[in-house]
Amino acid sequence: MPRLTANARMFRPSVRMVGLSAAFLAVTMAIPSIAAETNNSNDWPLPRGDAQSTGSTTMDVPDDLKVRWEFKADEAIEVTPVIAGGKVFFGDVMGKLYAVDQSSGKEVWSHDYDTGFIAAPAVSGSKLVVGDIDGNLYAIDAATGKEIWKQQTEGEISGAAAFFGDQVLVTSQDGKLYCFRLDDGAPQWTYQTDDQIRCSPTVAGDRTFLGGCDGRLHIVDLNTGKAIGEPLPLDGPTGSTAAVRGDKAFLPIMDGAVFAFDWKNAKQLWRYEDDELQQEYRSSAAVGEKLVILSSQRKQVDAISIETGKRVWRHSLKRRADASPVIAGNDVFIAATDGRLVRLSLADGTNEKWSYEIRGSFLAAPAIANHMLFITDEDGVVRCFAGN
Repeated sequence: MPRLTANARMFRPSVRMVGLSAAFLAVTMAIPSIAAETNNSNDWPLPRGDAQSTGSTTMDVPDDLKVRWEFKADEAIEVTPVIAGGKVFFGDVMGKLYAVDQSSGKEVWSHDYDTGFIAAPAVSGSKLVVGDIDGNLYAIDAATGKEIWKQQTEGEISGAAAFFGDQVLVTSQDGKLYCFRLDDGAPQWTYQTDDQIRCSPTVAGDRTFLGGCDGRLHIVDLNTGKAIGEPLPLDGPTGSTAAVRGDKAFLPIMDGAVFAFDWKNAKQLWRYEDDELQQEYRSSAAVGEKLVILSSQRKQVDAISIETGKRVWRHSLKRRADASPVIAGNDVFIAATDGRLVRLSLADGTNEKWSYEIRGSFLAAPAIANHMLFITDEDGVVRCFAGN
C-alpha cells in the first residue's frame, strides 16, 4: 500500500458481504436509533466537519466568494484546517502547529514540534488533539497552545482524532485504534486490526467505524473497545474515512468500488463501480441527504444516489483531486491538484458555478464555518474566502 500523506483524505499519488452472524445480530438489536446528522454549526472542529465524517454542512456560503485573508505558514500544509471558538487550527509538514484568528487571519499562537503533521488536528471543547508522523499524540490547550499531555502509538498517525464523551480516539499505521482519556491521556483500551489504519475514526452513537488496509470495515463498541461481530468485508484495501448517515455507512476503496451498508444489520445495500472507466479512490466521500459525492484519481467527480447506488451525474476535472469533496448547502466544492478550487451545483454538477486558481496544488479538503470557506495548499498558504 502507498503511504498516506494527510488526514486519511487521500493517498499521495507516488505513493460481499457474508451472512449475518448471530453475535452481530444480538448486539445490533440493542443499538439505539441514530438520526441522520449533518453539520450546521459555525464551527468545523473535525476535518470532515462532524463526528459522522459526512464532509457536509447545510450552511451555505455566498455566491460572490473573495479572498478575505491569507496566512503563510513556514512549510507545506497537507491537512484540512479545523475551526472552533473563532480560531483556525492546522499543522505543517515540518511540525509547526498554528492557531490563527478566524476573522483576521492573524496568528494567535504557534508551537514547534520535532516531527511533521500529515494528520489534521481535531477540537473538542477547550482541547485540540493532533498526531504526528512519529506516532505521538498531543492534547493541547486550544486557547494558549500549551501542551496538556502526550501519548505514543507504535506507528505513523495519518488520520485525525475523534471524540466520544470524555475519550479521544486515534488510529495508527501500527494497525491499532487507541482510546485515551481526554482529560489526562490515560490509556483506556486498544483495538487491533490485521493491517495499517490510515483513516480517521468515524463516530455514530456509541460505535466507531474504521476502513482498513486489511480490506474490511470494522465497527467497534466504544464502551468496550470490542468489535461488533465480524468486520464487514470489502473488495480491497482502503485508506478512506467512512461516512455515516443514519443507519447507512459509505466507504470507497482504492480499487474503484464504493460500498453502502446497512451497518446495523450487516447488510450490503449496494456497490457502485464504473463500468466504463476503472476508477481509483484515495479520498473520502461527502454525503448529503440524497447523494454521495466522490472524487477519483481519474479526474472524475461522481454523484451517487444514496438509495439506489446509481450514478446521478459526473463532472470531469482538468486534473485529479486528491482532496475529499465537501458539500455546503446546495453546492459541492472540489480542490484539485492543478490548483483549482471548483464550485459545482449539488443537483446536477454539470457546470462550474465558481472557481479560484493558485500556482501550486491543493492537497486537502476545505472547511466551512460561519458562511466562510477555509483551505490550505502545498505552499503553506491558508486562505479564507468570504462574501463581499
